[in-house]
Amino acid sequence: MIVLGLTGGIGMGKSTVAKMFATHGIPCFNADDAVHQLQAPGGRAVPALASAFPGTVRNGVLDRGRLRALVLGDNAAMRRLEAIMHPLVHQEETKFRTAAFRARRRAVLLDIPLLFEAGADRRVHRVITVSCPRDIQIARVLKRGLPLEQIESIIARQTPDAEKRRRADHIIPTGLSKFEAIRAVRRIVEELRT
Repeated sequence: MIVLGLTGGIGMGKSTVAKMFATHGIPCFNADDAVHQLQAPGGRAVPALASAFPGTVRNGVLDRGRLRALVLGDNAAMRRLEAIMHPLVHQEETKFRTAAFRARRRAVLLDIPLLFEAGADRRVHRVITVSCPRDIQIARVLKRGLPLEQIESIIARQTPDAEKRRRADHIIPTGLSKFEAIRAVRRIVEELRT
């Protein structure tokens, strides 16, 4: 089974590209979705987060905004958060990969925004980076309602786009037209079939 790792900075279009791969029958594990499930009420991460970040969990519900505010400007707090979340997300990824292997899938896609930062690039056969100009990236994230200061802080913590492109096996441009991205995905899928 070929394991593809999909990465790119916030607002680069990873989710859109993952859906394109899904239309070709390639199942996708979404690390962000796993994080949301782990942090949802009753999620496996909630007790550890409540202990590590007092005041962020009330009545079993994580205040994600409060947690974000605590960790964005604090490297030690971010490392504590990552030490809790990365192993749990990796466990969910392992379950996904095992199920795909048992289903005899030819390929799977791992949508992991922090692919390089978490060392997950060592667990994939090929790295795919989605990339667009920074002004488009910021405009996309502003539409989500995050303030510019938080967006800049998130981008600063991620591996720079230029480095991701340099380390990738494939680059999918997402700032031009959707058809350009569709063509790039189709080329990768055709390579997998040969």
